[in-house]
Amino acid sequence: MSLPVEKKALHVPDLEELATVLEDGLKSYFASVSVSVVDCPDLSQQPFTLAAPGLCGSSRAVDVGGIPNIHPLPKLDKIYDMEKVAELADLPGAFMIGAGAGPYKHVGVNSELMPNLVASTAAKEGSNCTHDIRLDVDSGQPILEKCSSTECALMVNLYCSEGKPGKVLEVKASKRTGEADFVAAMREVMNERYGEKPVGLGGSFMIEQGKAWLHIMPDFCPTPITSIKENEEWLKFIEFDAPIICLSVFYSHDPGLDLRIEHTHCFSHHGAGGHYHYDTTPDDVVYRGYFHPAEWVYRVDRPTEKWVPTDK
Repeated sequence: MSLPVEKKALHVPDLEELATVLEDGLKSYFASVSVSVVDCPDLSQQPFTLAAPGLCGSSRAVDVGGIPNIHPLPKLDKIYDMEKVAELADLPGAFMIGAGAGPYKHVGVNSELMPNLVASTAAKEGSNCTHDIRLDVDSGQPILEKCSSTECALMVNLYCSEGKPGKVLEVKASKRTGEADFVAAMREVMNERYGEKPVGLGGSFMIEQGKAWLHIMPDFCPTPITSIKENEEWLKFIEFDAPIICLSVFYSHDPGLDLRIEHTHCFSHHGAGGHYHYDTTPDDVVYRGYFHPAEWVYRVDRPTEKWVPTDK
């Protein structure tokens, strides 16, 4: 895989400082907030069921491809192997979690992908815990499945590490009082504190109670999608019940790499999944997540063109 790669160092605040910043800031968005530095629980166990136990060791965020590979028309030649992406990010065999477009040649149709794997062919059996969710072509109903492929299409956003135990941020929040969703709230709080110093976080959070609004991409649209309205009409939005496991990568600031500033995909053990937008039950919602700062960001195969919606 010969792809252009750009690399920049991210600002990495002290974990205790970042915990204080997030706890103080999130009080403007949620009635109950607790942010602590803790030893990472074993995330390979229920309910998270990640492919590695922790989030620590050589942490980096990786942004591959992008929206211009999807709109106005999909670039179907944009296929990425996440094992190779790990090598491009200078971390062969990385533990990788995040959000991307599914490998349509493997799945059969366009889909949402929840990467969750140790990107090594030499890794032990069961180290690929990736899921995808697609819409059944006949019924239009969502189908959530394990995905054995290490490929994705069009774009993917990943948090990569050695998957080791260590100190992480535990973020608990409930009863949303602000307009921003859980991820956007954290991003806005960090942006206000750190400004143009880019902070990147990756990790997994549970929506433990409540409901969430997610979307699933249908199969590829044969006509160009040129506006936000057309995009929203194309996407399938579904309200799903908790518990939902979310895999997320987000930044306080884009250091000039055309990053997707936040991207979160979700799966569950009861058929829920897709791209996270926000919770729909602010009075009842309960979030619990574990996050770690990324030391570096790698921009892989940055599109040379931009998708500029006509109604922006």
